[in-house]
Amino acid sequence: MKKLLALILALSLITVLAGCGTDTTTEADTTPDTAVETPEATEPVAEATATEIEGTVTISGSTSVEKVGLGLAEEFMALNPSVTVTYESIGSSGGVKNANEGVTMIGTASREIKDTEKEWGMTEAVIAFDGIAVAVNPANGVTEITKDQVAAIYKGEITNWSEVGGADEDIVVVSREDGSGTRGAFEEILDFEGALTVNALIAEGNGNVQTTVASNPQAIGYISFSTINNTIVALKVDGAEATMENVLNQTFPISRPFNIVYHDANLSDAAKAFVEFIFTAEGQAVVEEKGGIPVK
Repeated sequence: MKKLLALILALSLITVLAGCGTDTTTEADTTPDTAVETPEATEPVAEATATEIEGTVTISGSTSVEKVGLGLAEEFMALNPSVTVTYESIGSSGGVKNANEGVTMIGTASREIKDTEKEWGMTEAVIAFDGIAVAVNPANGVTEITKDQVAAIYKGEITNWSEVGGADEDIVVVSREDGSGTRGAFEEILDFEGALTVNALIAEGNGNVQTTVASNPQAIGYISFSTINNTIVALKVDGAEATMENVLNQTFPISRPFNIVYHDANLSDAAKAFVEFIFTAEGQAVVEEKGGIPVK
C-alpha cells in the first residue's frame, strides 16, 4: 500500500513538473512576437530619411554648356526634390574664375582649360563633347565649305561669298564676345587666335549669333551643335556634316569638350552627388537628349 501511494505521488509530481515546463516553453515562443512590435522595428525608416540628399548646387559658366547643364539640373532636382540647382550663364572664363574663387561651387567651360587656369589646382572633368557648327542663312545658297576657307573668312582674307561658291555679295562675319568658350575653341581649332577681322559683328551668346545669322542672308556665324535649328543652315566642313556621329568618328573637324571645374573643398554634399550623377547612365542620357555628345 505504501509502495502504491509513493508511486501515485511520484506520477503526480511528474505531471506537475511537465505542466510547468510547457508554460515556460510557451512564454519563450511568444517573445519574438512581442519584439516585432518594439520601436526598434522602425529604425530602417529613420536610416532611409537620413540618406536623403538636400541642399544647394551653384553653377556658372559657358552659354554653350547651359542647355546640357540645365537639363542635368532639372533631372537631378526631379530625383532629389530637396535639392536646388542654379546655373548662371556668364561664359567659360567667368565660370572657371567663379569656381576658383568660390563664387559658385562648379564652373563650366566649352573649351580646354587654359594652362594659367590649371595652376589654380581645381579638379576638372569632361562631361560631354560638342561640335561647333558654321552657320549661314537658309537663303544664302552655300551648303559646304572647307576649314581653311572658314579661317580665311574670319581673318578677313575672304570677303565675298563668290569666293566660296556663293553669290556676289559681301560676307557679314558674326563672332562671339571675348571670354566666350565657343570663340576661344573656334579660333584655336582654326588657328587664327588674335587675328579676327576688325569688321566682325560681335554677338553675345549662341542665341544672338543664331538670330543674327537667321535675319541676314549674307551672314556667317558659328554656334554650338546644341543650338542648331531650322532658322539656319549648318554647313558641311571638309565634306563632313555637322552631326554628333561625325564628331565621334573625328570626320567633323571643329569640335571641343564640355568641361566642369571645381575645388573639392567648395562642394556641398548635394554638389558632390550632382557631379556623380552627371556620369551615370541616366545623366549621360540627359547630355545626349540636350544635344551634347556623351562621354560614356
